[in-house]
Amino acid sequence: MQDSGAQGVIIAQGANIGGWSLYAHQGKLKYCYNVAGVNHYFVESTDPLPSGEHQVRMEFAYAGGGLGKGGQVTLFIDGKKAGEGSVPMTQAMVFSADDGCDVGQDSGAPVSPDYGPAGNAFNGRVKGVQLAIADAAESVDHLVSPEQAMHIAMARQ
Repeated sequence: MQDSGAQGVIIAQGANIGGWSLYAHQGKLKYCYNVAGVNHYFVESTDPLPSGEHQVRMEFAYAGGGLGKGGQVTLFIDGKKAGEGSVPMTQAMVFSADDGCDVGQDSGAPVSPDYGPAGNAFNGRVKGVQLAIADAAESVDHLVSPEQAMHIAMARQ
């Protein structure tokens, strides 16, 4: 990332009518969960992202008990907890019929009101993204080494 501070979308899924986004805003790591374009829930790191290369992570612990329930969001920077908060509800079905998942920018209708439809590209370099759900997402170590990432990628081929 540039010395001026981290800014821009790391990964986004969905659109302004529902979705989620992990991004840097005003130098901090931030997560937005957008429910139908009506409710926006945010979790932000307490401290700014330091300059240089870092691994960021967002974990969503779903409350369970059916569709549309909420959960707890935890943000990590280099394996250390950097912020946490709750999302009281989720969107029960699909986010959007035509906005998919973007890495390094949000190319469709923006998920978060923190950034617009253009000029939201991450100002650093996204070297990789790992999405995992259910048992695959559970890990006691919140920092994935490059060797572990390569091992996981090779094992799934």
